[in-house]
Amino acid sequence: MSGELRYCEDLFNYSRRESREVTVGNVKMGAGHPVVVQSMITSDTRDTEACVAEVLQLAEAGCQIVRITAQTRKYAENLENIRDGVRAAGCEVPLVADIHFKPDAAFEAAKWVEKVRVNPGNYADKKKFEIREYTDEQYEEELGRIREEFAPLVQLCQELGRAIRIGTNHGSLSDRIMNRYGDTPLGMVESALEFARIARDEGFHNFVFSMKASNPKVMIEAYRLLVARLAEEGPDWNYPLHLGVTEAGDGEDGRIKSAIGIGSLLADGIGDTIRVSLTEDAVYEIPVARSLVKTIDQFSGAKVEEQVMPSWNPFEYERRHSEVMEVGGHALGGTELARVFTSQGKWDAVSHKIEQMGDFKPEIVLEDSGVIALDPRDTAAISEVNESSTAKLVTVADGLNLAAIAAFRLLASKLDTRHPILLKDTLHPEGVQDFQQNLLQSSITIGSLICDGIGDAIIVQSEEAPGQSLRLSYNVLQAAGARIFKTDYVACPSCGRTLFNLQDTTQKIREATGHLKGVRIAVMGCIVNGPGEMADADFGYVGGAPGKINLYVGKQAVKFNIPEGEAVERLQDLIREHGRWVEAPEQAVEV
Repeated sequence: MSGELRYCEDLFNYSRRESREVTVGNVKMGAGHPVVVQSMITSDTRDTEACVAEVLQLAEAGCQIVRITAQTRKYAENLENIRDGVRAAGCEVPLVADIHFKPDAAFEAAKWVEKVRVNPGNYADKKKFEIREYTDEQYEEELGRIREEFAPLVQLCQELGRAIRIGTNHGSLSDRIMNRYGDTPLGMVESALEFARIARDEGFHNFVFSMKASNPKVMIEAYRLLVARLAEEGPDWNYPLHLGVTEAGDGEDGRIKSAIGIGSLLADGIGDTIRVSLTEDAVYEIPVARSLVKTIDQFSGAKVEEQVMPSWNPFEYERRHSEVMEVGGHALGGTELARVFTSQGKWDAVSHKIEQMGDFKPEIVLEDSGVIALDPRDTAAISEVNESSTAKLVTVADGLNLAAIAAFRLLASKLDTRHPILLKDTLHPEGVQDFQQNLLQSSITIGSLICDGIGDAIIVQSEEAPGQSLRLSYNVLQAAGARIFKTDYVACPSCGRTLFNLQDTTQKIREATGHLKGVRIAVMGCIVNGPGEMADADFGYVGGAPGKINLYVGKQAVKFNIPEGEAVERLQDLIREHGRWVEAPEQAVEV
């Protein structure tokens, strides 16, 4: 592992990270308690009746903690009425106030709810996209100013028995952090640690961390680095972690992206509470989150007794340097595209329409590929492959009593780098009827390994339906950033700050732009995370005011206050202006 940094006890054997207990109302997290499921309501915080109804609906669906935005003190004042309405209905689910820019809103909110979420990037800090060098003295002066704003909130939460989430977002790092650490996982971690030190100096420990990003690779690296840094700070820095991929989107794409980020960390024993952020009604997040928690059972397999050094750096993504070889008429390995395999049976089932399947066609038949399937614990079998004069395509054999992620990590660590690896989503391809379960399993296993830099080709074995297994294969590769074959969307979940109907608008934008391969479009309800999360996007559509939209190129706003009814068409015009527009092709056959 990189230097002395460690984020996980054992990369080949599952064990859950030990964390201290944090109490949020009647819910306890960390310290071995089951992973807690959270969500966030979308109603306007000033609408008491709507907020109470949505909280009760989420609680009924199995949500254990509910978050509510409180963008100003006026909004925060109504949390008293929302809380009273929820409690009067006999519901004891803890409430969390989501605070970004307004310390006075946080003070008001702490009076009424069990937990306050603050974002170090914009709570008492600046975000004006200024570029300047900070001397050490100037930097300390800024920290002193932040202490003056944050310490009183900590003291109030201590007095009232509240919890705090120190929640860093990749999209809203402050100028001070950006100029010293860059737009990096390290910057996210250092931003959170600054606030944590203030809390600890006040003798306050009832807090959790989060490191959210819309890019699963960034999110995974940030959490891993945070865990490693907390361990460096000392054993009493073992605070619980809240996991989430922000702006994951909707439909299969949102579920896949969330599963890659959250599931990869759960697979390594990291995470005490989770929120799946979908651009859908919040109640639909709960079954996905609950299913993700249930997948923890699949991460344990037979113990890997060997002492093996990982062949990758968990804190910095780099694809494994395999050799390029030709398999089934396709170049595979090296920097070539990650290839999509399927079984002979599935190939036969779709062979009559392969040319009409568009982006979801199978590329290589497993049985014809010459792939070598072996047990990564079989040293003799691996030595035989390593002694070969030519590169071989290798995978893990089906039916082994190893957890799939551990098995492929072990294979990658013992196999010479030059040999490409075919990833499988499961080593037990009996087929499960529940498509969502298959989607989550495939996303976690394949996505986790790709984010480790492992894998040159993939096969989804859990899903029996040929078309769905192929669509799932490509969508996992897209969400993991391994093969961009369609438009990529960064779409935030709706909340009380949202200035337009996110679900309807996202669907309209998809219909207008869904054919633009490789173009990344951000759809943001407000400016809280918009400009930062759009740093990775080509174009952005952001709520600027009620009924008005601002359009971005990268993180730069270029069109302002466009009437909502015209904004999708103006977005298309903007894409044309920058030479990224192509006309939509004829519709491919649905698979």
